[in-house]
Amino acid sequence: MIDSLPTGAEQVRWDLSDLYPAPDALEEDLQTAHQSARTFAEQYHDRVRQLNVTEMRTALEHLEDVHERAGRAATYAYLSWATATNDAARGALLQHVREASAAINQQVLFFELEWRKVPSDRAAMLLARTELDRYRHHLTRERLFEPYSLSEPEEKILQETGVTGRNAWKRFFAESVGAIRYDYEDTSVTQQEILAKLYESDRSVRRKAALSFTDGLQAAARPLTYIFNTLLADKASRDRLRHLPSWIAGRHLANEITDAMAQALIDAVTSRYDLVARYYRLKRKVLQLEELHDYDRYAPVAESATFYSWSDARDLTLSSYQSFHPRMGQIAERFFAENWIDAAVVEGKQAGAFSHGAVPSVHPYVLLNYTGRARDVQTLAHELGHGIHQYLASEQGLFQAGTPLTTAETASVFGEMLVFQQLLSAESGADGQLALLMGKIDDTMATVFRQIAMNRFEDAIHTARRNSGELSMEQFGDLWMATQSEMFQGSVTLGEHYRHWWSYIPHFLHTPGYVYAYAFGELLVLALHGRYQSAPEDFPHRYLQLLAAGGSDWPHVLVGSLGVDLKSPSFWLQGLATIEAMIGQAESLYAAA
Repeated sequence: MIDSLPTGAEQVRWDLSDLYPAPDALEEDLQTAHQSARTFAEQYHDRVRQLNVTEMRTALEHLEDVHERAGRAATYAYLSWATATNDAARGALLQHVREASAAINQQVLFFELEWRKVPSDRAAMLLARTELDRYRHHLTRERLFEPYSLSEPEEKILQETGVTGRNAWKRFFAESVGAIRYDYEDTSVTQQEILAKLYESDRSVRRKAALSFTDGLQAAARPLTYIFNTLLADKASRDRLRHLPSWIAGRHLANEITDAMAQALIDAVTSRYDLVARYYRLKRKVLQLEELHDYDRYAPVAESATFYSWSDARDLTLSSYQSFHPRMGQIAERFFAENWIDAAVVEGKQAGAFSHGAVPSVHPYVLLNYTGRARDVQTLAHELGHGIHQYLASEQGLFQAGTPLTTAETASVFGEMLVFQQLLSAESGADGQLALLMGKIDDTMATVFRQIAMNRFEDAIHTARRNSGELSMEQFGDLWMATQSEMFQGSVTLGEHYRHWWSYIPHFLHTPGYVYAYAFGELLVLALHGRYQSAPEDFPHRYLQLLAAGGSDWPHVLVGSLGVDLKSPSFWLQGLATIEAMIGQAESLYAAA
């Protein structure tokens, strides 16, 4: 079995010395940031509406330095903890940095609150000046939050209590889930390892893995249910204080899209749940099963899953990026050559994968749990896409390097598409092409339809928690099964064990409302890839310009430069039509095979 084979990633650990050569330097940065924040407050408190353009530029440069220092410390503490969540000393350091960062933020919090209240005519005059080009979109975006802002003392209280409140609960969730071990054939395995078995060709392996995973979640059901209830109530309280009209309104603001744009996406995807049923009925026939169960969804259609060593994954990913644009290949190479990746599967390491943008003065870091599967190669391509995006956008500076979640997935999903196309082009047989294509559609089902179904679950639990009070484990399970069943439309049998599978998903807690951004990104990338296929010579350069722009403008403006209209409701239907065409291609390949 693949799990028993060494991948070559066992010693692939990141080097955090680019952040700090020694942990002592972290404390020095925190102290400097704290003092600088105090000086900032002395200079600018109660003066923001009076600042001329030169003073505003100077103030923003000062504030940028404060956040840069605090952000560097926070990045180091988090990344150190993420690879050893069971290490008490690292957990203590993370908490210390979060508490120190909250104190620093409280010193400078007044600036954004005062800026939001600057009269519109004066704000427009300042924003029109070229001296503020580096900060214009950030400042414009900040003013959208003015109707939902509290007084400075109230905002400080929320920040202070957040450290020991919601942030502490999030950390407790991550450590609790990370500590669960799953029994499988007389061995104890991590979440990453047990979930990887759902991609095995042997159905008995998949079934045992699913039941083992459920057993682990059930054992932790009581604390996980309580954590969910607590954080749902915390969000309801904060939304109520800010007079936000719905549980998702703050996420739409942060994502820089309107409620109508988000709802158009959700409505479009839920209206095509028939594609989910159509695809899984095809998969049932391809797998020659009388009934497709939840643990069969990611089964490979080939006889056995291909094993990819770390070297294979590296070469394949670099080749794909290099062939698209040499600059992307050069940046991706640095992640491997300079130890910006942590890929080993080790005890206590945070599950899943991410790319952390760190701060503009350093570089991103990528975390993986590499087990040698094709999906892991796609995950590597995905996270490197994030990393390249973050690396290029750093030139925009701390306030405008980051993108909203709606466009944050663009580069990552596009990177996956590049790797997939290279794999597909190298496969000449109909059987092999069918296996690759259905593997891609598996991912698309998870990225588009499953994420929107999870958005529907989120909507249900937030609404129920606010209307009916604390939810039981059974109620969570009922809402989970209802929203998932609606998506599958009878094409997949969801076992009773599946009722618990809501409880391990971190996005629900860490970033409520996050998940629809995956569907947004996938459908956007389908459109962008279509542009690339129609103009392969011109597109790569313009695409890199898009990534380098970071969050310096509204999403619809940035992607509009590549010919995509995010404001058109029909845009989403076009992406869904592309998915339908992929399913049709798979059906044709199956008929031929």
